[in-house]
Amino acid sequence: MPSAPLQPPVADVAPDGDVITRYDKQHYVTYWRLIDAENEGADWREVAKLVLHLDPAHDEERARRSWESHLARAHWLTKKYRHMWRGDVPD
Repeated sequence: MPSAPLQPPVADVAPDGDVITRYDKQHYVTYWRLIDAENEGADWREVAKLVLHLDPAHDEERARRSWESHLARAHWLTKKYRHMWRGDVPD
């Protein structure tokens, strides 16, 4: 299986359904980075800029919405699909 790109383009809002999506598979590194940043106590603005490539100084509402939805999705995935965090991403 080909590996996911390390920095794929990020949507304004992460998926919110009950199944893992193609988008989720492509963004598992993004989700990892968001969880790590949260655990380190990083400011959401810095995380949005570095991880999501969205500049809060340019559009704070969009950056905040994207950061919140992707972080929520990351938390959901860590609960629902624990194998994802072991590197075993299903097709």
